[in-house]
Amino acid sequence: MPITVVIADDQEMVRRGFRMILEATPGIEVLADVADGQEALEAARALAPDIMLLDIRMPGMDGLEVNRRLRQADHNKESERSSPKVVIITTFNDDEYVRTALRDGVSGFLLKDSSPALLVEAVHAAAAGDSLISPAITVRLLEQMAQQPGALRAFQPAEPLTPREVDVVRRLARGLTNAEIAEDLFLSVSTVKAHLAHIQTKLDVRNRVEIAVWAWEAGLCTTD
Repeated sequence: MPITVVIADDQEMVRRGFRMILEATPGIEVLADVADGQEALEAARALAPDIMLLDIRMPGMDGLEVNRRLRQADHNKESERSSPKVVIITTFNDDEYVRTALRDGVSGFLLKDSSPALLVEAVHAAAAGDSLISPAITVRLLEQMAQQPGALRAFQPAEPLTPREVDVVRRLARGLTNAEIAEDLFLSVSTVKAHLAHIQTKLDVRNRVEIAVWAWEAGLCTTD
């Protein structure tokens, strides 16, 4: 079964670009593309896609509000099927948007200038129940956190990371994508993903942002 997607963005060229990228990817099917938040919510209810790609700033209802309403529907059990996973894509890299999106349970947060490969990776990650945050956003948030006294607190994982897992974590915390980590370490992308899955379990974290936070806490970002 393909991963089904609905795209919501008020810029037609952006929607076309996303659709072209995703429709050219085996295993992904774009069900619809819409121009505003209300249409996005209606498409989510009518088409029941696996993933919603939502712009933040759209006429009438923004992407964060669409996500909140989808999550509220889950809470109220308005449907037997869970609501779609949400990946936020935007030109606005305001950190408050990022924090709000993460707090509200989105499954990804990408800037519109992210590579096609990262877009596809975010869709696959969301479909698998994982989260992918744009590396540029991850690094900036962590740099800000490091400047706040007490914001980063070191802790020991229940099970120590292997040397290879530490290699992966260091590169992730520097903002490398899975493909870039794989190339740097002479690994396959699937092997990198497997390492990240094990790392998330050992650290008891939800996504790559929290893995990167731990790396900064543990002092792994000071050396290669």
